[in-house]
Amino acid sequence: MAGKRLQTMDSLKQTLRERTREVEVLHRISRSISSTLDLESVLRHIVEVVVEVTKADACLLYLLSDRRDELILRASKKPHPKLIGRVSIGLGEGITGWVARENMRVVIPKNASDDPRFKLFNRLPEDRYQAFVSVPIESKGVVVGVINVQHNRAKRYSDEALTLLSTIAHQVGGAIDNARLYEEMQSRALQLDTLSQVSETVASNRLIDEVLQLIVTTTAHMTNSKICSIMLLDKRNGELRIEATQSLSERYRRKPVLKIGQSMSGRAIKEQQPVYVPDVKTEKDYFYKDLAKQEGLCSLVSVPMMMKDKAIGVINCYTSSVYEFSIEEIKSLQAIANQAAVAIAHTNVVEKSFEMQEALEVRKLVERAKGYIMQSRSLSEPEAFQLIQRQSMNLRKSMREIAEAIILSEELQAATKA
Repeated sequence: MAGKRLQTMDSLKQTLRERTREVEVLHRISRSISSTLDLESVLRHIVEVVVEVTKADACLLYLLSDRRDELILRASKKPHPKLIGRVSIGLGEGITGWVARENMRVVIPKNASDDPRFKLFNRLPEDRYQAFVSVPIESKGVVVGVINVQHNRAKRYSDEALTLLSTIAHQVGGAIDNARLYEEMQSRALQLDTLSQVSETVASNRLIDEVLQLIVTTTAHMTNSKICSIMLLDKRNGELRIEATQSLSERYRRKPVLKIGQSMSGRAIKEQQPVYVPDVKTEKDYFYKDLAKQEGLCSLVSVPMMMKDKAIGVINCYTSSVYEFSIEEIKSLQAIANQAAVAIAHTNVVEKSFEMQEALEVRKLVERAKGYIMQSRSLSEPEAFQLIQRQSMNLRKSMREIAEAIILSEELQAATKA
């Protein structure tokens, strides 16, 4: 009887220790994630705590995309800095995608890769690990991500450890949502500031080259793009050429012109709507894959510059890792693209006005020159005009220059006679 009491006491003490540890872990997570609203910091803290609690050899944290159709790797331990944001899994794909879709935990004590749901990435060394636990991260009853815990060797996970892991995943969901909301608010504020700057630039009296350069620079900052460029359409030959870019890369600046039919930018112009590519290096219709590899380009959004119902060019934004542009970001880019189109159209109107004024002045000069020739040489009007025209062709001078020379000569002669 005494032995049973001792066993019961030991069991209660063990349960108390586990509960105390669980409370301590949850308090630590609560303090950690409430100290910052920076999403990357929050995710990093979560991974660190999970690894410490589970003694895991690896921990990968995926978040659902804005479109909720795929999960994107956002934090990990061991660290994979080159793969963060670049590894993605479709909803329902692999064990991770299955967990997110079904909102159910998966526990595999050994030979994880033998599970029929397992997806091999090759780039991740964790593919070869034995033990695997995957738990959904929830916020307000909706899955927002998945935490994967892995061990190099086979491991039997205790019920207490699994419960604690699920509790952690449930608790951090709200913190992730708050951090994401804060990130979106910051992004929106930057978008509004950028739109304001672009509007001021377009309304200024700067030269069009300077206006376009300022637009790509501010847009690149807004989207955190590695390369941002404006390509304008030459309707005569159906080609797109780079007109402005903030990139310092000579390789990109010297990028050959593109035919509309051979580019994603051309598709944006044809369809008159934004075109998004998760990774240009694997997109079959992307023309310059080698250049993309050399420059380290990944995601692309190409937004048409609309003037009334016509596209006159595109704004292209490239990121260095997989990035899903939000609906708000694309709306802001479209507004910027349309502002750029207005600036170009305004410049064209001004240039045409100058051209018309120039043509009118040339016509007046030619008329005066014809009058002098007709009077001094007794020529008809057509003969006088042909003489000016021949002189222009023979001397390779403009009609204006020939007319001005004739007028100057006649005025000098008149002054001499006087």
